[in-house]
Amino acid sequence: MNRLRFLSLRLARTLATLVVIAFITFAVFSLWPADPAAMACGKPCTPESLERARAFMGYDLPWYTQFWHYLRGVALGRVFGQGPGAIVCAAPCLGYSFRLSTPVTELIATRLPVTASLAVGAAVLWLVIGVGAGVVSALRRGSRLDRVIMTGTVLGVSAPAYLVGLLGILLFGFTLDMVPVSGYVPFADSPLDWAWHLVLPWCALALISAAVYARMVRGEMLENLGEDYVRTARAVGLPERRVIGRHVMRNICLPVVTYFALDLGGLLGGAVITERVFSMQGLGALLMDAVGTSDVPVVMGVTLVAAAFVIVANLAADALAAVIDPRI
Repeated sequence: MNRLRFLSLRLARTLATLVVIAFITFAVFSLWPADPAAMACGKPCTPESLERARAFMGYDLPWYTQFWHYLRGVALGRVFGQGPGAIVCAAPCLGYSFRLSTPVTELIATRLPVTASLAVGAAVLWLVIGVGAGVVSALRRGSRLDRVIMTGTVLGVSAPAYLVGLLGILLFGFTLDMVPVSGYVPFADSPLDWAWHLVLPWCALALISAAVYARMVRGEMLENLGEDYVRTARAVGLPERRVIGRHVMRNICLPVVTYFALDLGGLLGGAVITERVFSMQGLGALLMDAVGTSDVPVVMGVTLVAAAFVIVANLAADALAAVIDPRI
């Protein structure tokens, strides 16, 4: 019952936070210097044409009315304009890109599989490598292997994402010609080609994050290995494998799960640099294109979706934390 109450409160806070973020996002981009109506008006754009465009897009209303229509559109859908030329945006409507003549929700849904494939694959890779390297390094503290792993983590943490990606393209793509260096193949078309085109982006992203996780896990492991409960478990004769696997690993799972959920949530909002380096048309590329063309509805939609991913990931981390440690 307490766990259900805890999760219910967190869900309510999550919904409230999403509304607040939607308001802040709307307020920020309402002050955007570019006028979407002027860009959709065409040339020549007379004052009368501009007013008609603003009325059609809903920008002639007060800001609070626009925000209410935006929220209502997310829940129930929205109609832009009137008469035969009206544009229907089905729920959840995150706006309409008049530049691309497509609802923002459809644009995001089209690009999301690319970003999700990149994010989830890289996350699994960095979790396995990072946690494994951190555990080995802690158990072999002071050894040559420990020094090698820690040196590698320093290099991984220090290297910029774009530099790792470009070096990977140069070495494994152009010099050795081992893997594709750009593009994306849908999973439904060919699972093998899908994974093959993502190998290099996965490794580029995982290398950096795995270094962070290895250092974090090593520190948590060393701290827990010095606790009284570990000495007690060893004193009563428990096997070392059980002490590490059942007791120590359970305690370091909590910070790992928290960081992993937030990192994955943030990455699902768009790996802007990695997508650009590897010419992948995901949410990050969509956001950059929208910023470059002042497509405000797309910028707002992608920003809100990215924030929602982080918040939902935080909720998932809290739920998993309650399962791992009932004391929470």
